[in-house]
Amino acid sequence: MIVALAIAGLLLGVVPMVATKFYESVEYRATVRSVLGALRSARERAAAEGRPVRFELDLGGRRYGEAGRPSVPFPEAYRIDATLAATERDDRGIGGIRFFPDGGSTGGSITITRPGGQGVRLRVDWLFGRITQEDPGGAES
Repeated sequence: MIVALAIAGLLLGVVPMVATKFYESVEYRATVRSVLGALRSARERAAAEGRPVRFELDLGGRRYGEAGRPSVPFPEAYRIDATLAATERDDRGIGGIRFFPDGGSTGGSITITRPGGQGVRLRVDWLFGRITQEDPGGAES
């Protein structure tokens, strides 16, 4: 009986920590997938509609999405950094990556970093508009 109570007490102490880590991991991956999906959507729309489409990134407001559509908030837990073309930044602190119908783009990268320091960089190639995912150190994945 005492052994069963000890095991139950141990489980009650460990399960919440594991569940929290699991939730954080799921939320982080969902955020990366969402940003990646929004970038791909903007690229595909530019090609399909035959006009430039701008993916917007509001670092101060911590939001992202296609211009003219509802934006999506970044979770507060993550640090967001971006390298964007100077022509795609405005006075309000909103930057973007513009995708063109021919497949090109203005290029840039968005880095999403977890509180522990691990992160991912989403890089958009200016010539072909190709979107790749890599670690912030530069190794492509």
